[in-house]
Amino acid sequence: MDTLHSLQSRLDSLSALFNPRAIAVVGASANPQKIGGIPVDYLRRFGYEGRLYAVNPTTDQVQGLPAHASLQSIGAPVDLAILSVPAARVEDAVEDAIAAGVRGLVLFSSGYAEIGGDGVAAQQRLGRRVREAGVRLIGPNCLGFMNLRTQVYATFSPAPGVGRVAPGRIGLVSQSGAFGAYAYAMARERGVGLSLWATTGNEADVQFADCLAWLARDPGTDVIMGYMEGCRDGERLREALALAQAAGKPVVMVKVGQTALGAEAAASHTAALAGDDAVYEAVMRRHGVMRAHTLTEFFDLAHSAAVAGRPRDRSLGLFTLSGGVGALMADAAHAQGLDVRPLSPQAQATLREWVPFAAPRNPVDITGQVTNDFSLMERSARLMLQDQGFASWMGFLAAAGASEAFWPVLRSLVASLRAAFPDTLLAISTLMPAARRAELEAMRCLVFADPSDGIRTITRLAGQAPRAVAEPDSRGAPIRLAPGAMSEPAALGLLAECGVPVVAHRWVHGAAEAADAAQSMGGAVALKVVSADLPHKTEAGGVMLGLEGATAVQAAYRELQARVAQRRPDATQDGALVARMVQGGTECIAGVRQDPVFGPVLLVGLGGIHAEVLRDVAVRVLPVDREEALAMVRELRAFAVLDGARGRPPADLDGLADTLCALADLARRAGDTLESAEINPLIVRPRSEGGCVAVDALVVGRSPSPPAAGAAHAIGTEGQA
Repeated sequence: MDTLHSLQSRLDSLSALFNPRAIAVVGASANPQKIGGIPVDYLRRFGYEGRLYAVNPTTDQVQGLPAHASLQSIGAPVDLAILSVPAARVEDAVEDAIAAGVRGLVLFSSGYAEIGGDGVAAQQRLGRRVREAGVRLIGPNCLGFMNLRTQVYATFSPAPGVGRVAPGRIGLVSQSGAFGAYAYAMARERGVGLSLWATTGNEADVQFADCLAWLARDPGTDVIMGYMEGCRDGERLREALALAQAAGKPVVMVKVGQTALGAEAAASHTAALAGDDAVYEAVMRRHGVMRAHTLTEFFDLAHSAAVAGRPRDRSLGLFTLSGGVGALMADAAHAQGLDVRPLSPQAQATLREWVPFAAPRNPVDITGQVTNDFSLMERSARLMLQDQGFASWMGFLAAAGASEAFWPVLRSLVASLRAAFPDTLLAISTLMPAARRAELEAMRCLVFADPSDGIRTITRLAGQAPRAVAEPDSRGAPIRLAPGAMSEPAALGLLAECGVPVVAHRWVHGAAEAADAAQSMGGAVALKVVSADLPHKTEAGGVMLGLEGATAVQAAYRELQARVAQRRPDATQDGALVARMVQGGTECIAGVRQDPVFGPVLLVGLGGIHAEVLRDVAVRVLPVDREEALAMVRELRAFAVLDGARGRPPADLDGLADTLCALADLARRAGDTLESAEINPLIVRPRSEGGCVAVDALVVGRSPSPPAAGAAHAIGTEGQA
């Protein structure tokens, strides 16, 4: 990870880019409808207060500004140069900017990594050059950015020309220009104010994560919205998300693409189950990101977070004037896993003194009696919050918000609660005009027409309680794996060395030796072919189960060798593995794989249909400690199977967590020489018997990856210059 000094340097350089005191438009056009004319028009028309220069060597004047032949000929400092020139002229324009001491560039031009071939090489050269010169570049192939606070419109998007978004405290970053422009229009239509709007295009230099990190440190931004298609620097993204989390700034993210591209080359089930989208989901969850799956949800969550912030925990007090709606809210809150704890007996008794027929637990229902005594509402709400200290409070007030007589009471209620409980998330469900809703939102109170929408929003804002996961101490010396799949005996030996209990087994090279091994183990055994060419032995007929007695094992060994030779004549056989059959317990799958973006990823799930068909697995990006390993197990949809459902004995969860930690330790010790390690099945014994046992193991090594710095890619390319 970058040092604090280099991180601070990156953020400082972006500050110069996003807050320029002088801007030059290179390729400036006199036509305000052309790409080179739009930013000049916006900057002049919308009140940019810094110095503005036009660079166009073919004319004397551009939209009322004197035209300069080059950036160097301006003869004054320029913080930001907007480059609107054909790709063939970009290199000259960049060199002119470097010579002129320009600190930041926005490059609209296309014809780079998005077209492949020579475009990739040109983008790599461009990225290297600006980094060498210490100049920050957004693009190429992007729509640029807008700083709404300072009226910087470094964009050719037509969206501001239709109508501008008001300055606000929400930052929006998009890798896609088309999505970014549409999101800008949605923000305008929904009255959402923005601090910064930025599109990153092909990301030859400035990445999505860089913009996110800058917003995390920006005092004018409270909430961050992000649209992401992909990432090539996982450490930088996690660093940015950690900055936002530490600053208490909610992040709402749309992440598209649910493929498993990074897992296609891997040999294990773990790679397919812990595909790209599952890993991104794990990273977002670790850092408290609220993932949105629709544009409506994207803006609803961001707006709600900007109004009310995020509650400190999942506790919720519910207040209602209708018993039926109170039950509806309670059911929804319980279904969402919110903490709807009852009031204390003393508080309940007080409420009954005020309203003998009230329902005083939680939800608190004081019925229509409030129409006879408006003070009941405020007294009840205060009592609830003083008694239990709920992180969130929500009141259902029917259509009272539209009542002229009731509006002053409601406004006074919110003002009083906000003053007395400044850190509590407040929400009201009622019908009211837009102006009244805006007045309550100005007091940091959410307003919902549908109480169920309110419960869902509070749930998303509450999220899961964040916890720091420290890098555990490694248990052993570094391990360097050779590329390719290890033999199963070697894989079991490696797992045992790292602390994973493995099945009793012996590697044999003949029928008689197999029979001797089975006899020494006693009971039923499994026989599995050993072949570096067969990571999945069953498909080649290389597994025989439930063998008992020396004669049966000898015959099975010969049959196994012949069957595999017939089905896979290309596979080299190196004897067989004799392993004791394990009876009872619950089959699980556990594994770790190297994600190309985020590094080692840990997975656990129930075996069989739960993993393969239902994809009931939990995924984490390392580091993972024991508490986090237990949390992974408990979040499985089929956790009840492990927890003793329908009379089954509870499984040894502690032993399962220990095994997951051992796999994580293997990943740390092997570093980037590990492609994947999988235990399938991992038999988890009942708690009364204790422990787990790895029955089948697959470990795949790989050649260490070369550094990826400066790699060119194209994202967010649709509908741009």
